[in-house]
Amino acid sequence: MAKKILVAVFSASGVTKRVGKEIARIAGGDFFEIIPKEPYSGADLNWTDKHSRSTLEMKDKTARPEIASAVADMDSYDTVIVGFPIWWGVAPRIIETFLESYDLSGKTIVPFCTSGGSGVGRSDTELHKNVSGIVHWEKGIQINRPDEKEIEKWLEAALK
Repeated sequence: MAKKILVAVFSASGVTKRVGKEIARIAGGDFFEIIPKEPYSGADLNWTDKHSRSTLEMKDKTARPEIASAVADMDSYDTVIVGFPIWWGVAPRIIETFLESYDLSGKTIVPFCTSGGSGVGRSDTELHKNVSGIVHWEKGIQINRPDEKEIEKWLEAALK
């Protein structure tokens, strides 16, 4: 029996969404966009502003931005590929909201990130802290563009 795959991504600028859609196509998985209940404005995403929404969320390790919708049948998926941009060296807090919203027991979680400067950073270890019951957690990877050959090679190793 083939594994059922969900590719869930949060994308502030569209880059992670483009990569995630290509991953879903190549993997034969379903695509789900993690959309904040309160959309981020350009001012919210201004990382140079110490008072911007994204800066304040990232400073607060307990911040959990609400998500606009939920995955209809998370129980049906064996593997969840979760994608996100890197903010302040880690995944945005909304990724923690997403992961903490479901019982992921028995699933394989495969993270990927997009980043203009840094790689996966501390995201790999930080995301594990508040998620329990996962049978297998793959090491995260940075993929900045929807490169079919790169994605195929990564998926072959990650989904074996």
